[in-house]
Amino acid sequence: MKFAKTIRFDKSDLNIFPLAAEEGELALVGTFSFNEFEFQDLKGKIKQAFSNGFIGLPSFGYSTLVNIVNVKEEELSYLREILGKHFVINCGAPSKDIAEKAADDEINFMIDLCKSHELGSLLSVSREWSDEGIKEKFRNLPKADSCAEQKIWTFVEDD
Repeated sequence: MKFAKTIRFDKSDLNIFPLAAEEGELALVGTFSFNEFEFQDLKGKIKQAFSNGFIGLPSFGYSTLVNIVNVKEEELSYLREILGKHFVINCGAPSKDIAEKAADDEINFMIDLCKSHELGSLLSVSREWSDEGIKEKFRNLPKADSCAEQKIWTFVEDD
């Protein structure tokens, strides 16, 4: 099944986010991570995470780009467990069942987002705060343009 994993082409995520996701983590859109903030609270690195970050798990760090990959059902079950616990411990979910339902909603949203994109392509997110709430736009960088599998070195034998 298609899903997203964090990818890092350079060290910029380490400098612009409050916490950068680890390379290759399962990724979610992650808008839930801003539920405790008001617009005026979005400053500096947290504003950058809000504006352009996917959330990687289990680190709960942010990533500018995600890569579309195939994942196994076991990986999504692990993601559901981690996110469900996070919702109970950190977000005040009233029960494990409610937390796991919310986790399923987040996971299913990412599955839906990824299913129409080619494996190896990249996604970016752009968020803004509006009078109607948070608005998100997603951009797909097709595989040929994404650099995900481009050859950067060529070995040539000496004469």
